[in-house]
Amino acid sequence: MFTDMVGFSAMAQEDEANALERLDQHNRILRETISKHGGREVKTVGDAFLVEFGSALDAARSALEIQEELRRHNESAPEHEKIRVRIGLHVGDVVQSGGDLFGDAVNIASRIEALADPGGIWLSQQVVDQVQNKLPNPIVRLPPVALKNIRLPITLYRLVPSEESETPARRVAGSPGGRTLAILPLANISPDPNDEYFADGLTEELISTLSQLPGLNVIARTSVVQYKAAPKPIAQVGQELGADTVLEGSVRKAGNRIRISLQLIDAVSQRHLWANTYNREVNDVFAVQSEIADRTADSLRPTLSAGVPAEARRKPAPDPAAYDAYLRGLVASNLDEGRGIEDAIRSFETATTLDPTFADAFAAWANFYVVIAGSYRPLREVMPRARELAARAVELDPESSEAHSALGNIALQFDHDWDRTEIEYGRAIALNPNNATALSFYGLFLISQERFDEAKEILRRAVRIDPRGTHHQVLAWAEIESGNFDHGLRLLEEERDRDPTSVQTHVGLGFSYVSAGRMTDARREADYPLRDATALVKFDHALLNALVGRPEEARAVLAQIDRGELPIYTSAADRAMMFAALGEKERALDLIEQDTREGDQVFWLFYRGPFFDPIRDDPRFVALLRKFRLPTRGVRGSPPHAD
Repeated sequence: MFTDMVGFSAMAQEDEANALERLDQHNRILRETISKHGGREVKTVGDAFLVEFGSALDAARSALEIQEELRRHNESAPEHEKIRVRIGLHVGDVVQSGGDLFGDAVNIASRIEALADPGGIWLSQQVVDQVQNKLPNPIVRLPPVALKNIRLPITLYRLVPSEESETPARRVAGSPGGRTLAILPLANISPDPNDEYFADGLTEELISTLSQLPGLNVIARTSVVQYKAAPKPIAQVGQELGADTVLEGSVRKAGNRIRISLQLIDAVSQRHLWANTYNREVNDVFAVQSEIADRTADSLRPTLSAGVPAEARRKPAPDPAAYDAYLRGLVASNLDEGRGIEDAIRSFETATTLDPTFADAFAAWANFYVVIAGSYRPLREVMPRARELAARAVELDPESSEAHSALGNIALQFDHDWDRTEIEYGRAIALNPNNATALSFYGLFLISQERFDEAKEILRRAVRIDPRGTHHQVLAWAEIESGNFDHGLRLLEEERDRDPTSVQTHVGLGFSYVSAGRMTDARREADYPLRDATALVKFDHALLNALVGRPEEARAVLAQIDRGELPIYTSAADRAMMFAALGEKERALDLIEQDTREGDQVFWLFYRGPFFDPIRDDPRFVALLRKFRLPTRGVRGSPPHAD
């Protein structure tokens, strides 16, 4: 058994005396309960315990009682005195030396604990095999996850405490249990190769439709798109994405006729669960999507959420020409470096003009504006239009997760209405628990409010359904901002090792090394060459170099911005980051105030960044925090070591 007290480092940074008192209570509760169930405390590292038990059942019972005792304590305790613990359990051979334990079993238990939610008990398959049917508590199967230095992803389980108290984030996100499905990019076998957009757009539509099946985790588009150019065996896809089921197929379009051939495959056994071919008119495509969802649900029904109807929502069929324009818009909106901006806007405008009742097209158009805002267009230019489009989408379809997600983002980024932000994201995620974009932005909002435990829980959910997305980096940021430097850096280092050619990953790790005070490591990441980097990454790379004492690249990029040579939109706040990192404090403060007065007002997102550390205590900076109703207690716990 591995245990860890959640948020202790941040607690100690804020009030050391209170943190030590909570640690004493934590240690007393754990030691009494562990001893009661025959556990041996191998070692304690700060607020973490490593414990050995004679049986998996004893360990599980001890874990349940620990969480029950902590629940009773937290019921009557004010927020700053609550104690929350993560617990990971694994069974395996260990080596004893000098009173300590070593071996893969110990490492796996440690990594399982790090993934668990606050107040959670997570188990390996080996533990479940020994405790199943011996405990009255539910055991929820989780999607397979990849652990460092473990060759294949492993399936984990959550042991549900009898009277667990739910955090607001858990009530929003729902249970992460159930089956996990990856929908591979549909192959285009149409006579016209220019119909590739139809296959790509239909793939995204199927992901959206099946995402709404209760209890089914559906891998996001950003994680499956890699297999379009580099297809792999089904078993390997399942291992890489943590998916136990894969849907693959092809689409052929000829005029107004389509033929969609699909097969649903168990990724582990390679068994075909079903296969079918649909020959229809284009205007029947929504009905086909619903049939596919129903067929998939029927095949997986025994392992989907019990007691919940496993069926997709029926939506009215749009005008065929509008649907075609909508698919073109989806594909254009996913092109890198803003290359598809004009095509996407034109396509969504065509779709909504041809069919003014097409809710999905209005929602997609609104979300596209939300995504490009601040990077390729000023917020003040696109957010009012995004609001109109999202409101129209909700009017047409009140249960549109995408529309509520757009409204949440507008409330967050443009209105800075924190209450409305929470309401809209809560609605979006309740309607579609697989909405990775909503989960990730909600996680960013929670970080900005210093609600780190909730942020981490939400972001772990985003990582599970989009393992190749950027959510690992946001989760690592939450860990670092809450003072868990080692864990946050480890997440980013694993990402770098998984894709060592990604400049963006090197830069993100470099920023985090700066936050942790590890400047030598940060300089090493800043040394990574700019190969095939986007303009956004080039800007961040220059900012990192400024932070590690190399101002030349930062000044060169600022000059490019002034000459209009960098093909991205840069706000006054972006330039303020550069000047703050360069030590030009007054100019940085002037630019931030200008941005909050007449610009994009993105201060809420960036105020915690290490580039603002030189001006963090300046009265003008603190005044801006108060204006945005942001926490003013300080940023990050003390780094464990610095150079």
